[in-house]
Amino acid sequence: MTITLDIRQETDAALYMDLLLLADPSEAMIMDYLADGTLHVAKWDSVVVGVFVLVPLGDGILELKNIAVAEEWQGKGVGRALVEAAIAEAQGQGATRLEVGTGNSSLRQLAFYQKAGFRMQRIAKNYFMLNYPDPIVENGIPCRDMVVLSLDLVGESQ
Repeated sequence: MTITLDIRQETDAALYMDLLLLADPSEAMIMDYLADGTLHVAKWDSVVVGVFVLVPLGDGILELKNIAVAEEWQGKGVGRALVEAAIAEAQGQGATRLEVGTGNSSLRQLAFYQKAGFRMQRIAKNYFMLNYPDPIVENGIPCRDMVVLSLDLVGESQ
C-alpha cells in the first residue's frame, strides 16, 4: 500500500516537539541539530502523521537526523513514505549520499533502514553514553553505540 502525504518544510519545531521526541529523547539535542538542519512535516488530510530532519554534513552528504511517525500511524506505510521523501529531497539538493544513525538496540529501525536500501557504514562507539545524560534501554538492550547506515544516491552501488 502506498500512502500519499503532503510533506512540507516547517520552521516552528516547538509545534512538533512531541513527535520529534519519539525518535530522540533529548530536546536539547533536537534543537542543536535543527539549528543546522531542515524540519519536514508530513500531513495526511491535515493531520500531522510524521516528521523528519535533514542536516547537511558537507561533501554532498546529508544526514536523516530524526524520523518519527505518530504512534497511531505506525505500521501504515508512513515511515516508508517519509524515507522516500527524504531521499527525494536529498537528491533534489544534489546530495550524493544520505546517512542515518540509530542505536545498536533499535532493532526495528535497523531492519527498517536496511529494507529501504541503506547499508551499514560504521559504528560510533559510546555515542549515546557520551551525548545523553540518561541511560537508554530498548528491547532490553542498553543503547550505547550509534550504527550509521548510508544510501548512495548516485551510481549503482546500492
